[in-house]
Amino acid sequence: MTPDEATCRWLVGHEGRVWLARAADMTGTSVQRASSLRRELTAERSAAVLAQLDLRERARAKFSAAERLFLLPTPLEQATDQLVAEYKARRFARYAPVADLCCGIGGDLMSLAAHGQVTGIDRSASAVLFAEANLQAMGRVAKVTAAEISPATLDCDAWHLDPDRRAAGHRTTHLEHCEPGPEMVEALLARCGQGAVKLAPATEVPKEWCALAEREWISRGGECKQQVVWLGDLAKCACKARATVLARPLETPFPQAVLASIVGEPGVSVPLASEIGRYVFEPDAAVLAADLAGYVATQHSLGAITPGVAYLSGDRAVNEGSLACFEVMEVMAYHAARLGAWLRERRVGRLEIKMRGVAENPVDVRKKLRVEGDEAATIILLPLGRSVTAVVGRRVERGQGRIA
Repeated sequence: MTPDEATCRWLVGHEGRVWLARAADMTGTSVQRASSLRRELTAERSAAVLAQLDLRERARAKFSAAERLFLLPTPLEQATDQLVAEYKARRFARYAPVADLCCGIGGDLMSLAAHGQVTGIDRSASAVLFAEANLQAMGRVAKVTAAEISPATLDCDAWHLDPDRRAAGHRTTHLEHCEPGPEMVEALLARCGQGAVKLAPATEVPKEWCALAEREWISRGGECKQQVVWLGDLAKCACKARATVLARPLETPFPQAVLASIVGEPGVSVPLASEIGRYVFEPDAAVLAADLAGYVATQHSLGAITPGVAYLSGDRAVNEGSLACFEVMEVMAYHAARLGAWLRERRVGRLEIKMRGVAENPVDVRKKLRVEGDEAATIILLPLGRSVTAVVGRRVERGQGRIA
């Protein structure tokens, strides 16, 4: 349950912080810790303390200083993670002031505040309380206000909007079901022409936006995290799609954190490879979401192994952060017994299993192979003709790209 505003205010105060520190040092089961807290706290406060510790643990994947932050369940799910927020904030660095609209608990706000003057606005008073506490925890300064979004009161050089994708009670990828929706974006643009809208990767945007905007898909650790629609002067490459790949570790410094950032025409068809070459490539999730696999394949003279399946092949290694590269060791029709024997003969026991377009489960495949050994390999299962083909390869270390 989400704590009420009074409980949130207590949590960020001195007494709440003391109890959070005490509870973090407690041992025992969650029931035992709850029982211990209930001896001195109300049910609401003891539940809020334990919930906050649980949220901090879950937030470690997004924030390196998660143990110092104040979090709410849904805003944490929607919050931009630290590395993505830092990457985005750099594009706003030449604008001041910046407005972070629907700022939530401050995922983007904390990074924007590190680069210049920014104001956060959210209609949730509890989220605003936590955003203020999080700014303080990170040693950053920004004004945060609890209010409805209104173009009439917008006073900034650029703005960032993170609309609620759960306004109807469930997650949506339809822009018209977000709150605020496309009409508000149009009104904001009329007031201030430099803006960015954070959306789910699969969200479609109005065609008239595509004619003016740069759409960027950002991934970290192999997962496409979000789509950003850059508008006005914030759009570096209007009418284009961009795929940006960020490093997995949250602490990676810039510019090393940007493994690749490519701009191109989406929807380019991928030519078919005549055969599986010396290398097989898997486009990053951001490349696939941006529909740039064909553009990348063309740039590097790669072909698709099978139609409609996002695995490419070629005879030269590609040192490009937008592609995972595997040197082919063996290609065979997939039969678990035969493949398992081949792997055991070579002492391959550390397996990475990938597949697309195949009615198999990686966990089940691993069980069927019954391998052991210290050598490592990647198995890629994909349809080829009427059967399933297994490609066994070694992962080639990914290089670093250049920001376009």
